[in-house]
Amino acid sequence: MSSKKFWTLLLTVAATLVLGVLALNFMPGEKQIERQLTRQYDTADPQFRRSLGVLLGPPIIEGNQVEALLNGDQIFPAMLEAIRGAKKTITLETYIYWSESIGTEFSEALAERARAGVKVHVMLDFMGSMKMDNAQVDKMKAAGVQVQRYHKPVWWKLARMNNRTHRKLLIVDGTVGFTGGVGIADQWRGNAQDEDHWRDSHFRVEGPVVGQMQAVFNDNWTKATGVVLDGPAYFPPLQAKGTMPAQMFSSSPTGGSESMHLMYLMAITSARETIDLSASYFVPDELTVRTLIAAAKRGVKVRLITPGHIIDSDLVRAASRDRWPELLAAGVQVSEYQPTMYHVKTLIVDKLLVSVGSTNFDNRSFSINDEANLNVLDAGFATQMTDVFDADWKLAKPVTPHALAKRPWWEHVSTWFASLFEAQL
Repeated sequence: MSSKKFWTLLLTVAATLVLGVLALNFMPGEKQIERQLTRQYDTADPQFRRSLGVLLGPPIIEGNQVEALLNGDQIFPAMLEAIRGAKKTITLETYIYWSESIGTEFSEALAERARAGVKVHVMLDFMGSMKMDNAQVDKMKAAGVQVQRYHKPVWWKLARMNNRTHRKLLIVDGTVGFTGGVGIADQWRGNAQDEDHWRDSHFRVEGPVVGQMQAVFNDNWTKATGVVLDGPAYFPPLQAKGTMPAQMFSSSPTGGSESMHLMYLMAITSARETIDLSASYFVPDELTVRTLIAAAKRGVKVRLITPGHIIDSDLVRAASRDRWPELLAAGVQVSEYQPTMYHVKTLIVDKLLVSVGSTNFDNRSFSINDEANLNVLDAGFATQMTDVFDADWKLAKPVTPHALAKRPWWEHVSTWFASLFEAQL
């Protein structure tokens, strides 16, 4: 074989391998929901609660207490207090973890507990933690912290590079859990007081549902390490701590990728009066758009808060606007948060169901990433979260059909271009 033919063959093989890896990463892992759900009950119907438990997996269980934490000034002290008070186990899974001041505080607290004999397990997404200093990871490992990088690039896992863990979980001693939208980075510090400090919500949880949160962490830990975390140190007997019925469920392309999508479709379809959606990244698929429009047309008041001009992804903002004209035409109210980046991920339906966690309202969360959400069915908690939503709404600028149509031509072009990538956003 001549040298020219050899190199041609080699380049052909390399190109075929690259294209094959890309195809495996970007093709859907499971059959997606294609048809709009039939409305058979509303959120107040006991069947809604039964269906959530049966179709999403874990049952809704009684006796929980969920506390809303707003912005870094409330979120980080609560999480660090729980870590520093750990006696037996700490399990932490997160997407963003960077080597900044808050990252250092968490690393030092985790390392100190590990040196004290606490079993500490940390699952970091490889892509989301790329800005983390390796020296910081080494210090944690030296102290006894078990650190895993989710889907770190290795040749036998290249087909899963596009699948990230976006879950945000902290469970301490199997009794106290945290979930929500926050990442471990300095832009989440403060109180959303300026462009450098983001608006976000996180939640402290006690009660039997914390066992479900631990099980969700265990899911990815077992996949990554082959080790099952079990026993009373991780799953102690849990007594009632409040009166809230709750359910923690997860989704993943490796099994049950449609669970999160299904939950949103069920909640929107069952809505009777109100839907309040805080969406830091809002790029819904066709089916979800149709379901929102159907809710608005049957008289449900639908309100949506998204980030405004301060956003960490202009591509997402442009793609989001692709579906706004038809939503606005159906009566959906859309407002853009003005003071800073809006990273909240909360769904409130009929002042009864509150769903919080890591999930964005986009195709990446619905079918590509590993996600986890906490559903709470409690009128008191829902009223409290509606008050938080109303406060955010006052700081958001309403989007009108006229203003949307009068955008500069280049914004229309950017929206069209970004919409081509909706399946990956």
